[in-house]
Amino acid sequence: MIQENLRNVAIIAHVDHGKTTLVDQMLKQSGAFRANQQVAERVMDSGDIERERGITILAKNCSCEYQGVKINIVDTPGHADFGGEVERVLKMVNGVLLLVDAAEGCMPQTRFVLQKALQQNLSLVIAVNKIDRPDARIAEVIDEILELLMDLGATDEQLDSPMVFCSGRNGTASYDWTDPSSGTDLKPLFDTILKYVQPPEGEPDEPLQMLVSSVDYNDFVGRMGVGRVQNGVIKVGSAIQVCDWHNPDVHMSGRITKLFDFKANGREPIESAQAGDIVAFAGLPDISIGNTICDPSKVQPLPFVKINDPTVEMTFSVNDSPFAGKEGKYVTSRQIRDRLMRELLKDVALKVEDSATNDSFRVMGRGEMHLSILIETMRREGYELQVSPPHVLTHEEDGKVMEPMERVVIDVPEVYQGNVMTALGARKAILMNMQMMNSRSRIEFRMPSRGLFGYRSQFLTDTHGEGIMNTIFDGYEEWCGDIQTRSTGSLISFETGDAVTYGLFNAQQRGTLIVNAGEKVYAGEVVGYTPTGEDITVNVCKTKHLTNTRASGSDDALRLVPVSKFSLEGCLEFLAPDELLEVTPENLRIRKRILDHDLRMKAASKKNK
Repeated sequence: MIQENLRNVAIIAHVDHGKTTLVDQMLKQSGAFRANQQVAERVMDSGDIERERGITILAKNCSCEYQGVKINIVDTPGHADFGGEVERVLKMVNGVLLLVDAAEGCMPQTRFVLQKALQQNLSLVIAVNKIDRPDARIAEVIDEILELLMDLGATDEQLDSPMVFCSGRNGTASYDWTDPSSGTDLKPLFDTILKYVQPPEGEPDEPLQMLVSSVDYNDFVGRMGVGRVQNGVIKVGSAIQVCDWHNPDVHMSGRITKLFDFKANGREPIESAQAGDIVAFAGLPDISIGNTICDPSKVQPLPFVKINDPTVEMTFSVNDSPFAGKEGKYVTSRQIRDRLMRELLKDVALKVEDSATNDSFRVMGRGEMHLSILIETMRREGYELQVSPPHVLTHEEDGKVMEPMERVVIDVPEVYQGNVMTALGARKAILMNMQMMNSRSRIEFRMPSRGLFGYRSQFLTDTHGEGIMNTIFDGYEEWCGDIQTRSTGSLISFETGDAVTYGLFNAQQRGTLIVNAGEKVYAGEVVGYTPTGEDITVNVCKTKHLTNTRASGSDDALRLVPVSKFSLEGCLEFLAPDELLEVTPENLRIRKRILDHDLRMKAASKKNK
């Protein structure tokens, strides 16, 4: 049976190509909000971190109605580190709306998400977005899209996919790219979705089958599963059985206590839903992504996309610094472990394992940003912990050590091209492609993932903030040898106390400081960095000796260079192998693994022997 009055669509694109803004306009123009309703920009980005960074982290569901047809829309992340979200939500939909920026064109994540959609054989609608940009190059971007489709082995039908030209910010769409101003609303986009995206099929008379594609949590009803009803009818109060395609040992039974439909950007309680509907349900506290909800009379799991393995690992451990427990609300290993296990329930691309010690855990993810978002979220929730520098996950093939590789696309003014090529050449990058676009160069490299650690801040410096860098995982290659990712050494505090102006003034002559006067520091804490590449111990707590001949106000006032604090990502990039990052709700402190100066010197001399 085909549900003609329903369409399930996912919006996929590279990061910052305008998915969430376009969804805003689709909801507004379809009448999802009241005329007098106040609606925030990027209404689908509900998390604080999502709003601050302007990126989507979690895939979200919403719906709108057009000409009597309900369109379920899934807004997906575009950043490569959250690609696990894209892979699993594609199981819920029958078609995808591929957004491509009219100026930037096809980028690494565009390739990744499009490849996943083509593998699922989904209907494809292509929208060239941001056609109102002054630097738009629509004709070239159309060619890029067709080349990408051919490169990915698209069928003739997929190559003939319809194209619409949009301005998400203005809420307009048209079929004619030569006249961007011809569109007045999103009607061409809605019409194209209705015409080309297949309505969902399913047998409402068959026993219930539903694949759980995402999970959510609600304070009132607890854990909820979200997915599309494949066959049958799901009702409140009905008995169900749970099974799993990849894990035959999973067997749970229970009842559906609540059922929700997606209405605009909210949820609405319903009593039942049939094949093709995307719904959220409650009643199974242990439900996980990839589980299949079945009728007890016919327990048959549905196949689920295998999520790509993590590529980056960090160690999360209990904070054992001298200031431990003073700023955080949750500080014990049990509390940290429980929080990490909760994160596993909704993040399929994350892996957590216990390490050799009781107070630390191996946390594996898709990239530095993936793990830094988790750290920032925990920090805001009141957790206190310390984390190790990130390192890549390797494996063996035919006796060779294989490491993850990245495809890196850099968009940079021509004048800074040499800086970028020199820096990446030292990090084992291989030049794959280069093209000129007006006064800018687009350069494509393939390089080891670990070569990118610590490079983003250097990249911004090398390009004077005008460069754009995008990366995507690109398979495994044999280990490329050692890579020098940090050229600076650390300034290390000699004793515990308050940093004072006199001590800082003397220390700043040895390097650049990252602490201010009046801040509490401890022995072994990193208080700055040196250009020499060697660690130097300094005493920033040292006060001036006062005697009759040296009064406190007799010298000229000491002037300190203004301090530039690192962000969380900046701290993770800065970390040397023998350092840790102490994370608390109030502070980020970089420290040496061995805090005691004498013990650290002994360990260093042993290592050099």
